[in-house]
Amino acid sequence: MIETKPHNAFWRSLHTQGHDSALLSPALGWNLTGMASFWHRSGPVAVNYTVEVDEAFVTRRGSVRGFVGRRRFYHSIERKPDGWKLDGKPQGLTGLADLDLGFTPATNVLQLQRLQLEVGERAEFSVAWFDIGKQALVELPQVYERIDTDRYAYQSPTTGYADELMIDPVTGFVRDYPSLWSMEAVDELPGELLDEGDLEDALSIFSTSSAA
Repeated sequence: MIETKPHNAFWRSLHTQGHDSALLSPALGWNLTGMASFWHRSGPVAVNYTVEVDEAFVTRRGSVRGFVGRRRFYHSIERKPDGWKLDGKPQGLTGLADLDLGFTPATNVLQLQRLQLEVGERAEFSVAWFDIGKQALVELPQVYERIDTDRYAYQSPTTGYADELMIDPVTGFVRDYPSLWSMEAVDELPGELLDEGDLEDALSIFSTSSAA
């Protein structure tokens, strides 16, 4: 189990031009927030996403907001005792515990933290899967097998994807998602907001550079 403190990650896309950044914070459970920006066949994409989970990393709700090409979108997702809802519309999928967002590597951390597999253990289960441009949640089978401390054999049988995922031992996020995403190395951040003086300095620099 990861430490009960905020964890962040920054990825570079391997399948298109783009990046993704996410923050996982404790908040009456955990709150995953992030933003992905990348190139899609329909044009540039920018999407803000959130996923809220309980103390056991079971999904409560999520949201997806942004644009693709010239089209804006917003979707709300909820898990209820009688099934999942997308924008208030029942989707079925009763009994599924996880929301998986197809456009980001960030949500794998929630599944892995919920499973807490020991080395050599294997889990087969389905998630409620959602991707940009979709109009429904889909049941998507997943298979994880923990090879060692930081490696999992992963399969998505219906999509045909299978490979080894490397996990960051500190944050729990996927470090290497072969052919899809790779975590960028960044310096350790203090995790503190700019104080008022720092903010004024930053705005001053921006104003000067903009006027040049």
